[in-house]
Amino acid sequence: MKDQTEVKAILAELEELYPDAKPALQYRTPYELLVAVVLSAQCTDERVNKVTAELFKEYNTPQKMLTLAQEELEKKIYSCGFYRMKAEHILSASRDIVEKFGGEVPAAQEELRTLAGVGRKTANVVYAVAFGGDAIAVDTHVFRVSNRLGLAHAPTPEKTEQQLMDILPRDTWSRAHHWLIYHGRRVCHSQRPACAVCTLQRYCDFFKKK
Repeated sequence: MKDQTEVKAILAELEELYPDAKPALQYRTPYELLVAVVLSAQCTDERVNKVTAELFKEYNTPQKMLTLAQEELEKKIYSCGFYRMKAEHILSASRDIVEKFGGEVPAAQEELRTLAGVGRKTANVVYAVAFGGDAIAVDTHVFRVSNRLGLAHAPTPEKTEQQLMDILPRDTWSRAHHWLIYHGRRVCHSQRPACAVCTLQRYCDFFKKK
């Protein structure tokens, strides 16, 4: 694992590279963000934004979403992929929000994680982005980049999250999440990482092994 001098240097470089890093998903409320994050699994943010632009015209609250049958919702989100599972998760979470939390998305991290159909990553994103909490959501980009850099050495997203929480200053968790995503999208690609132009070469375990 990296020592704190290297960790601080990596974070400083990422912040300099991506000072305006923010979620690409478009939303106006915590509920819209939650739905968008569920839809974003294995789907581009651009596609999700197109789907939610139409979906949220009529179904932008859990109460309104629950007026849809699952088959109806599936048709509306079909192009996002895995539409049956995603529709089921959205409706399950909406039902919990209405029945257990008075129709409002809970702001506490522990309560978000109790919502049916809401995984750890989704709960962490909503907690960090919508409510300003300190959390690290480990998606495919965060998992890949953090393990390549050596900020984590973990076989799963859950263990990667725990290692990142242990090594990164708490007040950087939410911002570091976005920095790592941006770096994964723009430089540290899955198949052909642009190592030749990466300014994090000197810290990167993956590059050193190459």
